[in-house]
Order: sequence, then structure tokens, then C-alpha cells
Amino acid sequence: MVPVATTVKDLMDLDSTATRISSVLARVTTNLPGGGQTRTGQVTMATAVHMSIRSHRHLVVEAGTGTGKSLGYLVPAIATGAKVVVSTATKALQDQLAQKDLPFLHDHLGIDFTYALLKGRSNYFCKQKASEFNRSDGQLGLDGLREDGWASSAKANERIFEEVTQMLEWAERTSIGDRAELSFEPSAPAWSAVSVAAGECPGATKCPVGEACFAEKARAMAATSDVVVVNTHLYGQHVRSGGHILPEHDVVVFDEAHEVEDIIADSLGVEISAGRFSFLVGRMRQILADFEKSVDLVDAGTQLDRALAPFAGERLVQGPAAYESIRNALTIGVTRVNKALDLLKTIPDDAAGGAGQKKIRAVQAASQLVDDLNTASELGTAAEADTADERVAWVEAESKTRGPVLRIAPIEVGASLAKSIWSDTTAIFTSATIPLNLGSRLGLAADNTVSIKVESPFDYRTQSLLYCAVHLPDPRNAKFEAESHKELEKLLRAAGGRTLALFTSWKAMTAAAEAMRALKPALPFRVLTQSELPKPALTKAFRDDETSVLFATMGFWQGIDVPGRALSLVVIDKLPFSRPDEPLLVARREKVGDAAFRLIDLPRAAMMLAQGCGRLIRTSTDRGVVAVLDSRLNSAKSYRNDLLAALPPMRRTRSFDEVAAFLHEITS
Repeated sequence: MVPVATTVKDLMDLDSTATRISSVLARVTTNLPGGGQTRTGQVTMATAVHMSIRSHRHLVVEAGTGTGKSLGYLVPAIATGAKVVVSTATKALQDQLAQKDLPFLHDHLGIDFTYALLKGRSNYFCKQKASEFNRSDGQLGLDGLREDGWASSAKANERIFEEVTQMLEWAERTSIGDRAELSFEPSAPAWSAVSVAAGECPGATKCPVGEACFAEKARAMAATSDVVVVNTHLYGQHVRSGGHILPEHDVVVFDEAHEVEDIIADSLGVEISAGRFSFLVGRMRQILADFEKSVDLVDAGTQLDRALAPFAGERLVQGPAAYESIRNALTIGVTRVNKALDLLKTIPDDAAGGAGQKKIRAVQAASQLVDDLNTASELGTAAEADTADERVAWVEAESKTRGPVLRIAPIEVGASLAKSIWSDTTAIFTSATIPLNLGSRLGLAADNTVSIKVESPFDYRTQSLLYCAVHLPDPRNAKFEAESHKELEKLLRAAGGRTLALFTSWKAMTAAAEAMRALKPALPFRVLTQSELPKPALTKAFRDDETSVLFATMGFWQGIDVPGRALSLVVIDKLPFSRPDEPLLVARREKVGDAAFRLIDLPRAAMMLAQGCGRLIRTSTDRGVVAVLDSRLNSAKSYRNDLLAALPPMRRTRSFDEVAAFLHEITS
């Protein structure tokens, strides 16, 4: 029986081999480009991870920026010999681990281990779909795609056909078939022509090219590898499947752990829209030309669209059963999709010309849609009376690309994780910012979980300054926007551009960008906004033009890394509190009652504020200012200390003159 440990020291005392971790880590870091350096926090983290795995206890590590988290968990995890899954929230970190960190460790760790990168099926080229496309005249394949609302003109069809042709040629050269290998970003219909969604694929045993399948090869490699890198959405699907997607593993490391709860909740939920009916129509038209005479799936989707539209943006407090129009649309949907299934089942699995495989995939998609429609129909009924308070349903408003969407998600995910994962798997959670109650919200047993905080090696008091514009009106005041724009102009001038301005809404971002552009040529800096380019391209443009300024919303509060003088100032317009009407958060607030602000809203706001501030100092030589335009960071006595405690230990000021002097020193 392994003795119980509650601190890092206790964990170290469990096994003398833990003391070897620091020397192994030192040997590895000396081989880093430019020569590594000893980071006390990294050694502490690595030791804690090693002993957590050895003692089968969960670990939560808040590791400040610059700790070197990836080596801090990879080195000890590999050293234990455990089968490890590393789950990340962003593609950038996933690629860094698979393409940089793990190859480096393979060369320098001195331990023979294998590793693999595994993505969801929709990320891989499907040889069976491609062969079916080739057998058609090309146009036939596009006819099916048009029903998904993608291609609608001869010009669009021509572009899609060209993209597919390029991908068919690429598929002859690639060994892994990963979409990320492409030299261009394919359009949605083009990629759909040569890939399958997870809910469509019948599996290797039922596919004519199953043995050559890229996705199956990736799964086979993951099954035999010591370390497997995935994204958290795929891990959520693994949880939902009852543990059937990923290979068995001893340890799971969640990097960017602050996003785990929301991603898992999304994975365990249900999403239904008219688009899913259109998707099925597109699949069926490739097999049964006249099926719509007996099954009008398009009409079923249209009726659902109309039923959901009046409730757009609303939480369905009593579930869809309390809303007659939605209930009726769901019932019609179930009936018609079941009829479609009956028609599909009349086609032999081995039908010629690829029809059999198309039929199998359509059956998969239709069956999943029926299951989700039934789940939605049960909300608010006697059949779900025992669990109705554990899920929340709402209608997401239509966007530029789709109509309203009925969404259902669990209010809490802890119980599901505790039941299906934590009893057999040791979990390591790490991030630069950890919400105060993360462990309990994710179902980790307090008596079997260690939590530690590892400080950043950066000298924040020397390298950075935190400025709060205390003289500005409260953000809820009508005068705030105009006054904040004046303050923003002063800050941009003081920094000579070189600014990442983070906003809590698209409206605020757009208004600020327009206001700054209106000042040209007096304000000469190039203004980039999130709406102009994809994130990687936008980040590169900002990095390459040192005096440019980048205005962005919540997607850029984390995951953007621009070291050096190009990012000398981070401006935050408002404290990032969640919207009061966000349905899932409303349900979580109701569940905890009067303590909701302190247990739900404040930890999330503190985490996001810390993430935003964390964009500034990325290396030991970076210097700069974080300017918060929300005066509540100074005036809200009931919670300001909680927010400040979550931030790096930057030197603080209320003086704009001090900010201007500091920025001048940096940029001159």
C-alpha cells in the first residue's frame, strides 16, 4: 500500500528515485538550443508529476509562464514508464509537443520511448471517399455537396473540384494523410469530399480500404506508443464513448487545463440544427435519387428552424417538452429520419459503385441524429425526471453560416469524469492559470489530489508594469467608450504602436479600431483586427510589423505568443466577466445558489484576466506594460484582491506618466 501524500515534500519522500528527476531534467535542458538553464519551478513540477504518477494521486499544477511546463511533465511521465496521453486545448500546443518537444526528448532523454499524434477522424484524408469521388465524373460528387449549402454556382464547383484534385495528388505522396500537412487550407465542401466525420465512419472492418486507412494507421500507432498527444475535444469524445476511442492509458496530462471543463461539457452535449438534416440529405442523394418522394428531410429541418427561431438566444428552462412547436419539430424529425433509415437498409452493404459504403456512412449519420433527437425530446419529460436538473438546453442564435441551433449540455462534468476516468487513470492538470475550484468541478477526490503552485522564473517587478486607468468612468457608464478611446490613443502613442488590445466583445473591438483609424495620419500605426485574417496569419503580420497594433476579442486572450518589442503593451478594455445570460453558466449559478459569483464568475474572470496579462512577458528579456481600462480593478473592494492575486507579480501604478516613461525606456 502506497502511503498517502499531501505535499510535494511528502511525495518526494515516497521514493528516493524522485531525487534523480532533477539530474535527468538538467541533462535534457543543457541540450536545448542555446544551452538550457536550471529552472527551480520546473524541477519542482517535474518531481511532483513523477511522484504523483508513482503514488496514483491526481495533481493540479499552476505553473507560471516560463516554467517550461511541457518538459516539466513529459520528462517525469516518460521516466515512470507509464502509458501517457497528453491532451491540449489548442492545435498550436499539440503541434509543438508532437513536432518539437517529443522529438527533442527522444534524442536527448536517454530513455527509449515511442510517441504518436492522434486526431479525430475528420482530420484525416479518407481513401474510400476519394475512390468514390474518382469513380464519379467529379460533378456527381459535387451534387451531393450542394445539398449541404456549400457549393451553389459553376464557379464554386470548379474551385472545389480543383481543390479536391490537389488533395488527391497529395494523398499519393503523404504517409499520414493529416490535413495539417496540406500547403493550403481547403474549403469545407472540398475537404468533406475526401474525409469523413466520426459519426459517419463504419470502422476498418466494414471498409474496403480499412487496412490502408490513414485514421486507422494513426490509431494503431497510438495504441502501441508510450506517449500519445491528442486534443481535449477528442478526449471528451473518448469520455462520451465510454472509453472506446483512445488506447488504454495509465496517465492523462491536461495542458491548458483551465479549458477542460467547458470542452468536456461541449463533448458530452448534443447539438441539433437544420444543417444536420441537410447533411443527411446530401449523403442520401448520392445513393437514392428519388428518396425525397417518401421522406422529406429538408422540410423536417425547415420546421425545426422555424420552431427554434422564436427562442433564439434563450435558455429552455423546462426543456423542449415545455415548448410545443419545438417538441413537434423534434417528433417529426425522429419519424422522418427513421423512415430514411428504413430506406437505406434496403441497399445491400456490398452494393456496386461504392453505393454500399455510402449507405453504411449515411446509416451511421442518421442513427446518430435519431439518438440526439430522442435525447432532446426526453428533456423535461417523466423519462428524464431523475436527471433533468443535471442538463441545460438552450437555443443558440443563428450566425452567418447557419441557422438557430438547439444545444444541450451537462451542467457539471465532474460526476461523469469521476465515474468513467479517474478511478483507473491518474490525471495531471497544468496551466499558467488554474481556477480556484478546478479540481472539485472536474470530480477529483480531495483526499486523492495534490495541488501546487510553481512561480514563474521571470522577474515581473523589473520586467513589467500593471497600470489601472482609475480616472476612467465605470464601464457601465455611457461615457466610458469615448473616454476609453482617448486613453487608448495616449497609450498607443506612448508605446509607439507595439500593442495588443484585448476586448470583451466584437462591438467594442470594432468601435475602438474605427476610432483609432479615424485618427490617421496623426496616429500612424497600422491597425489590425481579428476580423481581417486567420489567427496564425494575423499573429505573423503583427509580429513582422513592429509598430503595428492588433485589436482582438476573447480568442486572443490566450494562445498568442509574440516575444520581443513588437508586443510592448497589452491593453484590456474591461474585466472579462462572463455574460449574465449565458445559459450554461446561468444553470451553474443556480446550482450553487448565493455563492455563484465567488464560485463561478470570479474564478473564470480571474483566469481570463491572468491569461490576457500573460500575453505580455514571454521570455526573460521581454519588458512591457499591461493597461487595464476598467477602473473596477481598483475600486471593487469586494473582489479586486481576488483578481490581483491571480495575476503575475507585476509592479503596479495608477500614473500614466510612469507608464509613458517606462514605455519610452523600452522602445527608444
